[in-house]
Amino acid sequence: MKIYDLLRHRLVALFAVSLLIFSTGCSSKRAGDDVAATVDGRKIYRVDVEKYYQNQTAGSDQVQAGEQATSLRLSILKELVDNEILMRRAEKLGLLATDEEVDGKLNEIKSPYTKEQFEARLKEKKITADDFKRDLRRSLTVDKVLNKEITSKINVTDQDITNYYNAHKAEFNLIEPQYHLARILVTTTPNPQVHNLKNDKAQNEADARKKIQMIMNRLDSGDDFGTLAMNYSEDAETSGSGGDLGFAPESSLRNTDPGTRDAVAKLKPGQYSALVPLANPMNKQVAGFQIVKLISKEPAGQRELADPRVQQAIRSQLRDRREQLLKAAYYEVLRDQARVENYFAQKVLDGNGTAR
Repeated sequence: MKIYDLLRHRLVALFAVSLLIFSTGCSSKRAGDDVAATVDGRKIYRVDVEKYYQNQTAGSDQVQAGEQATSLRLSILKELVDNEILMRRAEKLGLLATDEEVDGKLNEIKSPYTKEQFEARLKEKKITADDFKRDLRRSLTVDKVLNKEITSKINVTDQDITNYYNAHKAEFNLIEPQYHLARILVTTTPNPQVHNLKNDKAQNEADARKKIQMIMNRLDSGDDFGTLAMNYSEDAETSGSGGDLGFAPESSLRNTDPGTRDAVAKLKPGQYSALVPLANPMNKQVAGFQIVKLISKEPAGQRELADPRVQQAIRSQLRDRREQLLKAAYYEVLRDQARVENYFAQKVLDGNGTAR
């Protein structure tokens, strides 16, 4: 990962956590269900694995079956086991999420929606409000444990940053100008993988034209570009980070569509483009519309260690690397201390790759 893309990817990752919370659920059904695994005697039921499986595959064009489906179920169960281990740890540390914390986070997540929209979203995912709150409590608890045990103890020193810069100085030598871009995209065909904050998707070309013009009008009235992108953009990869595309070298713009290339060439930092139609390269029909913003333009040349942006990028990268390493080690230690029985995995093994 290039150093100047780091902050964008981190934001995407952070926003992605909130999307994961929203996309999963827990079943309240217990009696008579097969047990998939136990953690220190606490049962994880097969029905829970199936509910997570259905949530994660909802809206997908590809139907999973056979070994692929079994592999995903094993992965889901592993995550449930890890979370259960952390919940047990949270009990010992007194870090279980409180009702006030859960309600506060719930209200934050619900804020972009009307009551009817939020209930429709839950119904779409086939989960209840209690399911959602249960998952939210677990997610907040896990975050509290990892923050106390891992994140809060990470210290990246100035010497660490200097050492990294000296060892990777070439990474900060831009051989050509870099464009930091963002965009708001509206498509003519709704994509089930898109989940902007308003859950707003154009249904056809006429709808897309109307929607992108509404967004343009709001931009012209002074509304924030990033907020509008999070609320309305239909770019599945960037809507969560306010439409941020990260840095792109000048040469890459020559490979994009002429409309976007010409629009960007006319922009000064802080400006956004007019509406840019996007055509399907196969049939030349209109596939969508976008508005592109030039956040900044970085000239070619060596970036020095004294540059605050260089220091922040290095610090963030070193923290992220160390955090991932320590979390992996932490999970391994907790697993070794826990008593885990994975009955579903045993069934897969006994069934030579299938679970019966």
